[in-house]
Amino acid sequence: MDRREVVLKADRLRVWYGSFLAIKDVDFQAKVGMVTALIGPSGCGKSTLLRSFNRMNDLIPSVKIGGSVEFRGRNIYDSSVDPTELRSRIGMVFQKPNPFPKSIFDNVAFGLRVNGYTGDIYEAVERSLRQAALWEEVKDRLNKSAFALSGGQQQRLCIARALAVEPEVVLMDEPASALDPIATLAIEQLIRELSRVYTIVIVTHNMQQAARVSDETAFLMVDDDRAGYLVEHGDTQQIFTNPKDERTEAYITGRFS
Repeated sequence: MDRREVVLKADRLRVWYGSFLAIKDVDFQAKVGMVTALIGPSGCGKSTLLRSFNRMNDLIPSVKIGGSVEFRGRNIYDSSVDPTELRSRIGMVFQKPNPFPKSIFDNVAFGLRVNGYTGDIYEAVERSLRQAALWEEVKDRLNKSAFALSGGQQQRLCIARALAVEPEVVLMDEPASALDPIATLAIEQLIRELSRVYTIVIVTHNMQQAARVSDETAFLMVDDDRAGYLVEHGDTQQIFTNPKDERTEAYITGRFS
Protein backbone atom coordinates (compact mmCIF):
# COMPACT_ATOMS: atom_id res chain seq x y z
CA MET A 1 0.00 0.00 0.00
CA ASP A 2 1.58 3.26 -1.18
CA ARG A 3 0.30 5.91 1.21
CA ARG A 4 1.46 8.63 -1.17
CA GLU A 5 -0.89 7.44 -3.93
CA VAL A 6 -3.87 9.72 -4.49
CA VAL A 7 -7.10 7.75 -4.79
CA LEU A 8 -9.61 10.62 -4.65
CA LYS A 9 -9.03 14.10 -6.03
CA ALA A 10 -11.24 17.19 -6.33
CA ASP A 11 -10.24 19.96 -8.73
CA ARG A 12 -11.90 23.38 -8.41
CA LEU A 13 -15.02 21.64 -7.12
CA ARG A 14 -18.13 23.81 -6.85
CA VAL A 15 -21.56 22.74 -5.57
CA TRP A 16 -24.77 24.77 -5.85
CA TYR A 17 -28.11 24.19 -4.15
CA GLY A 18 -30.29 25.99 -6.66
CA SER A 19 -28.72 29.45 -6.95
CA PHE A 20 -26.80 29.16 -3.65
CA LEU A 21 -23.10 28.34 -4.03
CA ALA A 22 -22.38 26.01 -1.09
CA ILE A 23 -18.71 25.26 -1.77
CA LYS A 24 -16.40 26.95 -4.25
CA ASP A 25 -13.18 26.00 -6.00
CA VAL A 26 -12.12 23.28 -3.57
CA ASP A 27 -8.98 21.33 -4.42
CA PHE A 28 -8.65 18.18 -2.32
CA GLN A 29 -6.78 14.88 -2.26
CA ALA A 30 -7.26 11.69 -0.25
CA LYS A 31 -4.36 9.25 -0.23
CA VAL A 32 -4.46 5.48 -0.09
CA GLY A 33 -4.72 4.05 3.42
CA MET A 34 -4.93 7.41 5.14
CA VAL A 35 -7.62 8.97 7.31
CA THR A 36 -8.36 12.55 6.23
CA ALA A 37 -10.47 14.72 8.54
CA LEU A 38 -12.63 17.58 7.27
CA ILE A 39 -12.98 20.28 9.93
CA GLY A 40 -14.47 23.74 10.05
CA PRO A 41 -17.37 25.77 11.47
CA SER A 42 -20.99 24.74 10.96
CA GLY A 43 -22.27 25.59 7.51
CA CYS A 44 -18.87 25.61 5.80
CA GLY A 45 -19.79 22.76 3.46
CA LYS A 46 -17.98 19.81 5.04
CA SER A 47 -20.86 17.38 4.55
CA THR A 48 -21.64 18.76 1.09
CA LEU A 49 -18.01 18.18 0.12
CA LEU A 50 -18.05 14.66 1.56
CA ARG A 51 -21.25 13.73 -0.30
CA SER A 52 -19.70 15.03 -3.51
CA PHE A 53 -17.12 12.26 -3.36
CA ASN A 54 -19.61 9.49 -4.14
CA ARG A 55 -22.39 11.51 -5.79
CA MET A 56 -24.80 11.34 -2.87
CA ASN A 57 -25.69 14.94 -3.73
CA ASP A 58 -27.24 13.61 -6.96
CA LEU A 59 -30.24 12.62 -4.83
CA ILE A 60 -31.03 16.32 -4.21
CA PRO A 61 -32.87 17.68 -7.30
CA SER A 62 -31.58 21.27 -7.06
CA VAL A 63 -27.88 20.38 -6.87
CA LYS A 64 -25.44 21.39 -9.61
CA ILE A 65 -21.77 20.49 -9.78
CA GLY A 66 -18.82 22.34 -11.28
CA GLY A 67 -15.21 21.28 -11.51
CA SER A 68 -14.34 17.61 -11.16
CA VAL A 69 -13.85 14.76 -8.72
CA GLU A 70 -11.56 11.97 -9.85
CA PHE A 71 -11.54 8.47 -8.37
CA ARG A 72 -8.60 6.43 -9.58
CA GLY A 73 -8.03 9.04 -12.28
CA ARG A 74 -11.57 9.01 -13.68
CA ASN A 75 -14.04 11.88 -13.28
CA ILE A 76 -16.93 10.41 -11.28
CA TYR A 77 -19.31 12.99 -12.77
CA ASP A 78 -18.71 11.72 -16.30
CA SER A 79 -21.99 10.60 -17.90
CA SER A 80 -20.60 7.09 -18.36
CA VAL A 81 -20.17 6.54 -14.60
CA ASP A 82 -22.88 4.48 -12.86
CA PRO A 83 -23.52 6.16 -9.47
CA THR A 84 -24.69 2.90 -7.87
CA GLU A 85 -21.52 1.09 -8.88
CA LEU A 86 -19.48 4.09 -7.74
CA ARG A 87 -21.08 3.97 -4.28
CA SER A 88 -20.11 0.33 -3.94
CA ARG A 89 -16.47 1.44 -4.30
CA ILE A 90 -16.83 4.62 -2.22
CA GLY A 91 -19.04 3.75 0.75
CA MET A 92 -20.82 6.11 3.14
CA VAL A 93 -21.54 6.08 6.87
CA PHE A 94 -23.92 8.77 8.09
CA GLN A 95 -24.08 10.89 11.22
CA LYS A 96 -26.89 8.95 12.87
CA PRO A 97 -27.05 5.16 12.71
CA ASN A 98 -29.55 4.22 10.01
CA PRO A 99 -30.04 0.45 10.08
CA PHE A 100 -32.75 -0.95 7.82
CA PRO A 101 -35.87 -2.50 9.42
CA LYS A 102 -34.37 -5.93 8.89
CA SER A 103 -32.34 -8.46 10.82
CA ILE A 104 -28.71 -7.84 11.70
CA PHE A 105 -27.69 -10.38 9.05
CA ASP A 106 -29.91 -8.90 6.33
CA ASN A 107 -28.63 -5.39 7.02
CA VAL A 108 -25.08 -6.43 6.24
CA ALA A 109 -26.10 -8.68 3.35
CA PHE A 110 -28.28 -6.01 1.70
CA GLY A 111 -25.63 -4.44 -0.55
CA LEU A 112 -24.25 -7.85 -1.51
CA ARG A 113 -27.64 -9.01 -2.70
CA VAL A 114 -28.39 -5.76 -4.55
CA ASN A 115 -25.08 -6.09 -6.39
CA GLY A 116 -25.70 -9.73 -7.30
CA TYR A 117 -22.94 -11.17 -5.10
CA THR A 118 -22.28 -14.79 -6.06
CA GLY A 119 -19.93 -15.78 -3.25
CA ASP A 120 -20.72 -17.11 0.23
CA ILE A 121 -22.94 -14.41 1.73
CA TYR A 122 -22.68 -15.78 5.27
CA GLU A 123 -18.89 -15.68 5.04
CA ALA A 124 -18.99 -12.11 3.68
CA VAL A 125 -21.35 -10.98 6.46
CA GLU A 126 -19.12 -12.53 9.13
CA ARG A 127 -16.02 -10.91 7.61
CA SER A 128 -17.69 -7.49 7.58
CA LEU A 129 -18.97 -7.78 11.14
CA ARG A 130 -15.51 -8.81 12.29
CA GLN A 131 -13.98 -5.83 10.49
CA ALA A 132 -16.49 -3.60 12.28
CA ALA A 133 -15.58 -5.18 15.64
CA LEU A 134 -19.16 -6.34 16.11
CA TRP A 135 -19.09 -10.08 15.37
CA GLU A 136 -18.53 -11.31 18.92
CA GLU A 137 -21.42 -9.19 20.18
CA VAL A 138 -23.99 -10.32 17.61
CA LYS A 139 -22.93 -13.74 16.29
CA ASP A 140 -25.63 -15.52 18.33
CA ARG A 141 -28.45 -13.18 17.29
CA LEU A 142 -27.94 -12.50 13.60
CA ASN A 143 -31.65 -13.01 12.92
CA LYS A 144 -32.71 -10.45 15.54
CA SER A 145 -33.82 -6.97 14.52
CA ALA A 146 -31.05 -4.43 14.04
CA PHE A 147 -33.12 -2.03 16.14
CA ALA A 148 -32.43 -4.20 19.20
CA LEU A 149 -28.81 -3.05 19.16
CA SER A 150 -27.48 -0.07 21.11
CA GLY A 151 -26.68 3.17 19.29
CA GLY A 152 -22.98 2.40 19.14
CA GLN A 153 -23.64 -1.13 17.92
CA GLN A 154 -26.04 0.18 15.28
CA GLN A 155 -23.35 2.53 13.97
CA ARG A 156 -20.84 -0.31 13.78
CA LEU A 157 -23.49 -2.36 11.98
CA CYS A 158 -23.84 0.45 9.44
CA ILE A 159 -20.07 0.44 9.02
CA ALA A 160 -20.17 -3.34 8.48
CA ARG A 161 -22.91 -2.82 5.87
CA ALA A 162 -20.69 -0.33 4.04
CA LEU A 163 -17.69 -2.67 4.22
CA ALA A 164 -19.56 -5.74 2.98
CA VAL A 165 -19.28 -4.72 -0.69
CA GLU A 166 -15.52 -4.18 -0.21
CA PRO A 167 -15.18 -0.49 -1.10
CA GLU A 168 -11.81 1.20 -1.51
CA VAL A 169 -12.87 4.42 0.20
CA VAL A 170 -15.19 4.91 3.19
CA LEU A 171 -16.75 8.33 3.80
CA MET A 172 -17.92 9.06 7.36
CA ASP A 173 -20.10 12.05 8.22
CA GLU A 174 -19.62 12.69 11.95
CA PRO A 175 -20.03 8.97 12.71
CA ALA A 176 -19.73 9.37 16.48
CA SER A 177 -21.57 12.64 17.11
CA ALA A 178 -24.77 10.90 18.24
CA LEU A 179 -22.97 8.42 20.51
CA ASP A 180 -21.87 8.36 24.14
CA PRO A 181 -18.15 8.66 25.04
CA ILE A 182 -17.57 4.91 25.32
CA ALA A 183 -19.20 4.18 21.96
CA THR A 184 -17.32 7.14 20.46
CA LEU A 185 -13.99 5.69 21.60
CA ALA A 186 -14.93 2.34 20.04
CA ILE A 187 -15.68 4.05 16.70
CA GLU A 188 -12.39 5.98 16.83
CA GLN A 189 -10.42 2.81 17.50
CA LEU A 190 -12.27 1.11 14.67
CA ILE A 191 -11.41 3.94 12.25
CA ARG A 192 -7.71 3.51 13.00
CA GLU A 193 -7.98 -0.25 12.46
CA LEU A 194 -9.89 0.13 9.20
CA SER A 195 -7.32 2.57 7.80
CA ARG A 196 -4.98 -0.39 7.42
CA VAL A 197 -7.24 -1.58 4.61
CA TYR A 198 -9.36 1.40 3.52
CA THR A 199 -8.93 5.05 2.65
CA ILE A 200 -11.18 7.06 4.99
CA VAL A 201 -12.48 10.61 4.81
CA ILE A 202 -14.27 11.77 7.96
CA VAL A 203 -16.21 14.92 8.81
CA THR A 204 -15.94 15.89 12.47
CA HIS A 205 -16.71 18.93 14.65
CA ASN A 206 -14.52 17.48 17.40
CA MET A 207 -10.98 18.85 17.20
CA GLN A 208 -9.63 16.25 19.61
CA GLN A 209 -11.18 13.50 17.55
CA ALA A 210 -9.65 14.85 14.34
CA ALA A 211 -6.25 14.97 16.04
CA ARG A 212 -6.63 11.41 17.37
CA VAL A 213 -7.88 9.56 14.31
CA SER A 214 -6.60 11.36 11.21
CA ASP A 215 -3.35 11.38 9.27
CA GLU A 216 -4.25 14.52 7.31
CA THR A 217 -6.68 17.35 8.02
CA ALA A 218 -8.44 19.79 5.71
CA PHE A 219 -9.85 23.01 7.21
CA LEU A 220 -12.77 24.79 5.55
CA MET A 221 -14.32 28.22 6.20
CA VAL A 222 -17.08 30.33 4.66
CA ASP A 223 -16.71 33.60 2.78
CA ASP A 224 -19.00 36.62 3.07
CA ASP A 225 -21.52 34.94 0.76
CA ARG A 226 -21.60 31.81 2.98
CA ALA A 227 -19.78 29.71 0.38
CA GLY A 228 -17.40 27.15 1.84
CA TYR A 229 -13.80 27.10 0.70
CA LEU A 230 -10.64 25.24 1.64
CA VAL A 231 -8.17 27.21 3.77
CA GLU A 232 -5.51 24.63 4.47
CA HIS A 233 -4.87 20.90 3.99
CA GLY A 234 -1.88 19.05 5.35
CA ASP A 235 -0.43 16.60 7.84
CA THR A 236 -2.63 16.52 10.94
CA GLN A 237 0.22 17.06 13.38
CA GLN A 238 1.40 20.05 11.38
CA ILE A 239 -2.12 21.49 11.10
CA PHE A 240 -2.67 21.24 14.85
CA THR A 241 0.77 22.34 16.04
CA ASN A 242 2.08 24.66 13.35
CA PRO A 243 -0.63 25.67 10.87
CA LYS A 244 0.44 27.76 7.91
CA ASP A 245 -2.65 30.00 7.97
CA GLU A 246 -3.58 32.17 10.95
CA ARG A 247 -7.27 31.41 10.33
CA THR A 248 -6.56 27.71 10.92
CA GLU A 249 -4.82 28.48 14.18
CA ALA A 250 -7.68 30.75 15.27
CA TYR A 251 -10.23 27.98 14.67
CA ILE A 252 -8.23 25.19 16.28
CA THR A 253 -7.52 27.26 19.38
CA GLY A 254 -11.18 28.18 19.73
CA ARG A 255 -10.93 31.88 18.94
CA PHE A 256 -13.89 31.40 16.60
CA SER A 257 -16.23 28.49 15.89
